Amino acid sequence: MSDTVNKGLRAAGERAKGLGSVFQGFKDFVSRGNAVELAVGVVIGAAFGTVVAAVQDGLISPLIAMIFGKPDISGLWVIGPINEATINIGLILNALLQFLITAAAIYFVIVLPLNKLAERRKKGIEEEPARPSEDILLLQEIRDLLAAQSSAALRADTNQTPLPGTPEAPGSAGGAHRA
Repeated sequence: MSDTVNKGLRAAGERAKGLGSVFQGFKDFVSRGNAVELAVGVVIGAAFGTVVAAVQDGLISPLIAMIFGKPDISGLWVIGPINEATINIGLILNALLQFLITAAAIYFVIVLPLNKLAERRKKGIEEEPARPSEDILLLQEIRDLLAAQSSAALRADTNQTPLPGTPEAPGSAGGAHRA
């Protein structure tokens, strides 16, 4: 083989090794837990938004229609047009009403029951949740220890040098670079 082909193959191999560290970095990011917790929060938030929309469409809008003759008040108080511009006070009032409905739903469905539960637990009426079993505690400890370890990709991203005696440290058996 020619030198050009050998150099090209070496360069491709080095790029492939770099790609592995990118995937390792992505794996570290996803396994930190924050991304998973955020995803769960977004999904629960979207589901709760559906519940709030159902309360709005099934209860609040019909009540507004009974009072004002329309299912929403966005077109209720329009000033203008003056010089092709209109001021829509009803639109602002409708947005404020939607906000208050959402805030009330969150308060009465989530915050108030959780506060009552915390109050009952404090008074001793409601039992505290049972302490996790020893095997669960051990698994949580292992998870925390693994999360505390930094991977080679994370160290490379933060320019940290590996600790002596670790496989990635220079001069150790795992850290020997093959040419």
